[in-house]
Amino acid sequence: MNIEQEITQLIQFRQSVYQNFDNRADTLMDLVDALSSNISAQSVVQLSLNPHFRRSYSTLFKGVVDYFHVDDEDEAAAKRRTQEQELMQLIVPHLPRPQQRKFWLVGVDVSPWRRQFAQTLADRGYVYYPNAIKGNNPVTIGHQYSLLALLPEKEGTHPPAWLVPLSLCRVTTDEDKEMVGAAQIDMLMNERASPVAGDLTVQVGDTAYSKPAYLHAGGQHDNLVTIARARSNRVFYRQFVPEEGFKAPPGHPTWYGDRFALKDPSTWHEADEVAQTTHLSRRGHRYEVKIEAWSDMLMTGKRDIPMHEHPFTLLRIRLFDEEGNLAFRRPMWLLVCGKRRNEPTPLEIYHAYQQRYDLEHFFRFGKQRLLLDKFQTPEAEREESWAHLVLLAYVQLWLARPLALRWPNPWERYLPVIKEAHETSPTLVQRDFGRIIREIGTPAAPPKLWNNSPGRTKGTKLPPRPRLPVVFKGEKAAQLPP
Repeated sequence: MNIEQEITQLIQFRQSVYQNFDNRADTLMDLVDALSSNISAQSVVQLSLNPHFRRSYSTLFKGVVDYFHVDDEDEAAAKRRTQEQELMQLIVPHLPRPQQRKFWLVGVDVSPWRRQFAQTLADRGYVYYPNAIKGNNPVTIGHQYSLLALLPEKEGTHPPAWLVPLSLCRVTTDEDKEMVGAAQIDMLMNERASPVAGDLTVQVGDTAYSKPAYLHAGGQHDNLVTIARARSNRVFYRQFVPEEGFKAPPGHPTWYGDRFALKDPSTWHEADEVAQTTHLSRRGHRYEVKIEAWSDMLMTGKRDIPMHEHPFTLLRIRLFDEEGNLAFRRPMWLLVCGKRRNEPTPLEIYHAYQQRYDLEHFFRFGKQRLLLDKFQTPEAEREESWAHLVLLAYVQLWLARPLALRWPNPWERYLPVIKEAHETSPTLVQRDFGRIIREIGTPAAPPKLWNNSPGRTKGTKLPPRPRLPVVFKGEKAAQLPP
């Protein structure tokens, strides 16, 4: 694709985003541009000082309020799902089709948003939050959001951590975060306009996504393969293979064979396949990677989650240094589940899971440079609207990466990441996005000045917002009648 086509694609995406805004389209388009070109704002209100946001700071918040508006609270959940589907429909036509891989690669992950001091914000709960101080509990009070993103193919040894976000949903306190991710996958696989539908799709996730309920939900799609990490204390089973002359006893059929405990090597049988490759770290260390694969393994389920119907391939991955010693004390265990799980090779599975860590880079960049978790509001719906606007701003940066010029800071010019990268990083694209907007223009109309608003009547006193308690998991279920 040449530069002219890249410019046309970016303009078409911006036009479709502008037309998708139902209310205050000009304000929201300016806000998305201000986010995409932000290089100095540390808070949301400071975005009003961006030269591409041509309106007052109060209009900025009015635009977020009117982005999602419903008159009937009972229809809010259905309309939000429709809005999330429309947001995905804006992005999927621009997805790059894989050229080297024989499958699409997507990732799912959850990120916490700290809201420990927002006492008027509804539906806050205790969520996982990593703590660097030893001895402190890794939890915080706030919300958490589930991300579904396409992980595109990369060029070079250490390319920038780009991805294409497709869906960003808030996980309520009465929802399972992994099952929210499963619903996002369902939306993608059932989207007829998506190029992903009908092709082999591989999704990657951390240990939380190796639970039976999530694997069972993904097993409903014939073209979906799930790669998830497994904890080293899990216990799996071989498929039961009857010996010659075996007569099944009356009663429940036998599904599970010999036990396979990950922390007990005496229970392991010989691997069905072994593969090797090399891995070069960013610091220049070279490691030998050994991958062992066991086919047709099973995990236990429940009555409504028949996991004996979902066999998987189990992978054990170990890294050795140049002297032949283990680089890490514990191996990495991966399980590959799906009806087409045998099509990706062990090496493709290993490289696909390595790309899962790009999701962490997205959250880091989003929170630091796109103010992803900086919107302070007592309304959870407005917080979700802000997440959608940030997602659109990131997609704009991704589409503009071939057009951006590199403007590294003086102390960054000679860094290996800057010199060796074949693509421009999200930070460098954001620095140059203001120039790109000035050249291609914006569909948003300039503001029209009106008379000053009279504001509230003198002497008006608003009642204080109620302070809401933090929701503990299980509280809502405990309040239900027996």
